[in-house]
Amino acid sequence: MYGGDEVSAIVVDLGSHTCKAGYAGEDAPKAVFPSVVGAVDGIEAMDVDADSTKTNSNSEDSKTESEKEKGKRKLYVGSQAMSYRRDHMEVLSPIKDGIVSDWDLVDNIWEHAFKSCLMIDPTEHPMLLAEPPLNTQQQREKAAELMFEKYKVPALFMAKNPVLTSFATGRATSLVVDCGGGSTTISPVHDGYVLQKAVLSSPLGGEFLTDCLLKSLESKGIKIRPRYSFKRKEIRAGEFQVEDVDIPNTTESYKLFCQRMIVGDIKDSICRVPDTPYDDKSYSNIPTTSYELPDGQMLEIGADRFKVPDVMFNPSIVQTIPGMEKYADMIPSVRGLPHMVMESINKCDVDIRRELYSSILLAGGTSSMQQLKERLEKDLIEESPHSARVKVLASGNTTERRFSVWIGGSILASLGSFQQMWFSKSEYEEHGASYIQRKCP
Repeated sequence: MYGGDEVSAIVVDLGSHTCKAGYAGEDAPKAVFPSVVGAVDGIEAMDVDADSTKTNSNSEDSKTESEKEKGKRKLYVGSQAMSYRRDHMEVLSPIKDGIVSDWDLVDNIWEHAFKSCLMIDPTEHPMLLAEPPLNTQQQREKAAELMFEKYKVPALFMAKNPVLTSFATGRATSLVVDCGGGSTTISPVHDGYVLQKAVLSSPLGGEFLTDCLLKSLESKGIKIRPRYSFKRKEIRAGEFQVEDVDIPNTTESYKLFCQRMIVGDIKDSICRVPDTPYDDKSYSNIPTTSYELPDGQMLEIGADRFKVPDVMFNPSIVQTIPGMEKYADMIPSVRGLPHMVMESINKCDVDIRRELYSSILLAGGTSSMQQLKERLEKDLIEESPHSARVKVLASGNTTERRFSVWIGGSILASLGSFQQMWFSKSEYEEHGASYIQRKCP
């Protein structure tokens, strides 16, 4: 048993879009930053350094902790470091299809969270890590190994995302629909355990919708100019002249990262799920909504406001968006949200289906899309067996929806009855990393 209950545990939820970290027992994460890393390869990194040394005489202090030289490549982590354009900086994501593919990047993200954001010493705090429901044993052991060997944490626990979301809402049994950045996952939770055989996942997450909107705007001839690619000069009070700045060495991935930031904001601000399935006829003369881009262009967005979110319900719409052709072969195998929910419930035991229908929980950043809850409920009521009482539950507070996994972790790690569940350092030293399977089922 891990005895040190005087220090609070640290809860980390590394998602495909953002990393959330903070202290257990608090109601929101202290650190929230993009879970992508900027990387400059060795030879070019030397040039970038040379420039910065000229400008800063005390260049030692000006380097933050997160700028690590890793075997010839230099990594930049965090919102601050990512918002600054550097020559030849590629944007890399450690997570592919919900599973970690590059541990070196994850290590840097954790380090940034502990050292630069929370400013804690990981050797003094137990760690609760949130993990995707389909995580493999090998992945869990690798995470445990990193935590105990590199960060030397006193204790560790790994909990599944849907279970934590369920706890955050105060339920032990529910069907969790987690619409994240990289994917949408549907997981039935029963008495605090995920029913693995019924977990379904689809690649339609927030970033996919952002890409749809980006391509759709570009096909109409609208240029999304990242903040670094232009200068604004005030010619008269309140009137600006925009000049392009020529920056040859910017990588394609960084440009896309910046464009996604802008389009992601457009999506969050004005998109909403249509009440009925989208078709071009009925939405052709819908009133438009305006949005001002960073370079001062005014956008008037009409049908796209409804078309893009409806991809979640009817993935075949993607084929009508110019520029999304590369997904054509993926789309036929992807099902809409309501069908996935029903398929997942039908894979569960007959006795708990009614209970699952009546507590469908929405979580994840993309679930905050306006009208998503109402539309999902409406479609499910139409399609589901009549004996079922369909109830889609979602916190009215967007912060709570976005951070439900983290909040569940915060609740769990601060419970008195949970303290004997920790996988302690001494147990790790005695049994090795594979013991995580016994301690955190």
